[in-house]
Amino acid sequence: MLRSITVGLDGSRESRAAVEWAAREAALRDLPLRIVHVWEPVPEPMAQAPLLGAETQQHWTERIPREAAEGVALRHPGIEVSTEQVSGHPGEALAEAAGDAELLVLGSRGLGGIGGFMVGSVGLSAVAHCERPVVLVRALETAADEHEQDPAGVPSAATPFRPVVLGLDTRHADETLIGFAFEAARHRATSLHVVHGWNPPPYYAYGTPANPALHEALALGEAETMAQVLRPWREKYPDVEVVEESRYGSPAVLVVEAARAASLVVVGRRVRRSPFGAHIGHVTHAALHHSTAPVAVVPHG
Repeated sequence: MLRSITVGLDGSRESRAAVEWAAREAALRDLPLRIVHVWEPVPEPMAQAPLLGAETQQHWTERIPREAAEGVALRHPGIEVSTEQVSGHPGEALAEAAGDAELLVLGSRGLGGIGGFMVGSVGLSAVAHCERPVVLVRALETAADEHEQDPAGVPSAATPFRPVVLGLDTRHADETLIGFAFEAARHRATSLHVVHGWNPPPYYAYGTPANPALHEALALGEAETMAQVLRPWREKYPDVEVVEESRYGSPAVLVVEAARAASLVVVGRRVRRSPFGAHIGHVTHAALHHSTAPVAVVPHG
């Protein structure tokens, strides 16, 4: 059975942008698209109010996903589209609905005047608890944003895709995370820009005078470790051009900088079974809040 691209829809501008991104991803992967609308049960006293009667509930639970599916079918006639309504807390319900999906796509409001995301509680909850990759899409995201500008400098969706960016911790390099990034680049017929930020170990960083030779040796060691991690993946995906960037500095800052020229940013989330906390590392947190490109968060062991 084919996995679907599952997208959460609540009728907002950001969720509609997520539906459109998910439709394009479904076309790239030749997979069906499933639009999920989550309805939060209304407390009994409020349910009796005239403004929250049967007509209003029907509008939100049927009309919005139906109209979204009809729009996708018109714009992407080759995609199989289905809709589904579920009830419960949106973050938890969407994470559960995505259990058999290829990935889950959610919208995220863009920060006014500043490039990046404003990730709400629903998005963070889904990212923290979903066992499938979750993609966050900005409210104003368009197809042209993921592509290079045309020769005249005009945004276009007919030009090649911008690179896929992978934030990689070479000391905890997970196959699921790396494989997702290579597949994303392959589907887009674009290059993969792998970013690794590093800092000297504490026993080098503190109490040691500046030593250019030592810094160069550490840099060469980090670059060689990165090359060793990626070597089998280069062999597995010979058609994907790989650009390796191992630099001294904050990994979060380097990933956010690279995101400015990316079609997609891929970062990881280490799965923890504790029910407490957001379970999101600082690099992933920075990418979610400051990336100008869609961000895919891939859970791994």
